[in-house]
Amino acid sequence: MNAPEKIFLPDVQASHDERNIVIQKVGIKSVRHPVQIKTKAGSQASVAMIDMTVKLPSDVKGTHMSRFLEVLQNQHAPLEFDSVKSLMSTMLERLEATEGHIDMKMPLFLNKVAPVSGVESLLDYDLHIKAAFEKGALRYTLQVQVPVTSLCPCSKKISEYGAHNQRSHIVIAAEITENMDAEDLIKIAEQAASCELWGLLKRPDEKYVTEKAYDNPKFVEDLVRDIAVALDHSDKVVAYEVSSENFESIHNHSAYAWLAKDKRHTH
Repeated sequence: MNAPEKIFLPDVQASHDERNIVIQKVGIKSVRHPVQIKTKAGSQASVAMIDMTVKLPSDVKGTHMSRFLEVLQNQHAPLEFDSVKSLMSTMLERLEATEGHIDMKMPLFLNKVAPVSGVESLLDYDLHIKAAFEKGALRYTLQVQVPVTSLCPCSKKISEYGAHNQRSHIVIAAEITENMDAEDLIKIAEQAASCELWGLLKRPDEKYVTEKAYDNPKFVEDLVRDIAVALDHSDKVVAYEVSSENFESIHNHSAYAWLAKDKRHTH
């Protein structure tokens, strides 16, 4: 018998295809993989759901799926702008491709200090990193989903006492041209809210949160507009999408607002 290394195994994927059809995205989807995230406090371990794809030329039958995993397995640097840019470059080189996409979704945990008692606890956020290399240029988008509290200005104005409030999910997707920490976007969202959230609160903290929200009412429209103003002042952000979904406490539906802006096309 021949030794395994002597056996010829044809590379079917690399064979010629006669249909002359380009495939814009081909690769691996929904790969769950451990990662490290760069944060202001240092590197943080997480588990990401990852999609990696490349553009397949019209004359090539298939891509080499195993190479995506090889590239991913060799990625050890914490995720941030430069490391994802390097990962994209390696993927394109290894897959012999000119265009590609990398999409990573993972939880991010930040240690937060309660406003009065000082008790510490973790709060979880959804982090989404999207990178696309097309027509010779990289587009990198950092997205966070931030839970906050919003209190209705109308309810406060028309009521003799009290005002209804609700938990809201703010989503910021910022296209950036240099490294930016996810905490920077989270801070922008929390500062725009009636009040931010904490994982653990004592009674003095609950009093603070209740009164701060009451003193800082925000419509869903206020939330996205205030965040847009902050993003307009960031030189690192060239385009963005902002949305807020307020899970209403007096309705069985949500209030919602969304806006987008490409600062490169604004004069």
